[in-house]
Amino acid sequence: MDLDRIAFEYAPIGLALTENRVLRRVNQMFAEMFVAKTDYFENRSLRELYPTQDDFDRIAVVGVQGMRESGRYDDERIMRRIDGDLFWCRVRGQSLTPDDPFQRAIWSFSDLSETRPVVKMTKREKDVAALTCKGLTSKEIGRELGVSHRTVEIYRARLMKKYDARKTAELVSKLSGMPI
Repeated sequence: MDLDRIAFEYAPIGLALTENRVLRRVNQMFAEMFVAKTDYFENRSLRELYPTQDDFDRIAVVGVQGMRESGRYDDERIMRRIDGDLFWCRVRGQSLTPDDPFQRAIWSFSDLSETRPVVKMTKREKDVAALTCKGLTSKEIGRELGVSHRTVEIYRARLMKKYDARKTAELVSKLSGMPI
């Protein structure tokens, strides 16, 4: 086995080579993270690793835009293991075909579940969480969502309870996975 192949196979991070969002090759760490053997993933759509079709479609729109601008894309998102468990994952990608970013790309995947557990949220809680992380006040979030600021405060209080946060800054830290 040549050194390049050894480096790919035994890298201490999940790696995947894709063509048009179909997995062509993954390494051992990727297979462990998603709970299957490496050969299971060959020629399978990345769709299987997303919680919903909407998540898969949304990331495609945002990801291709970022890759067209710089050839790279990264984010943190909830992914789905083959056994159905959801987990937070940091994903970074590099297009190998800049004119058609998804035609061929290399991706890294880092499991963040130890520091960032998945908490079930309603659609409205997700909206309030996202806008809170952007630094908006309850009144600004209320205007954005078409609800009263008191309603926003109720959703924020629910989020703080779910995330065991005492202050908004602590909630934002837990939502973003960044230590305070």
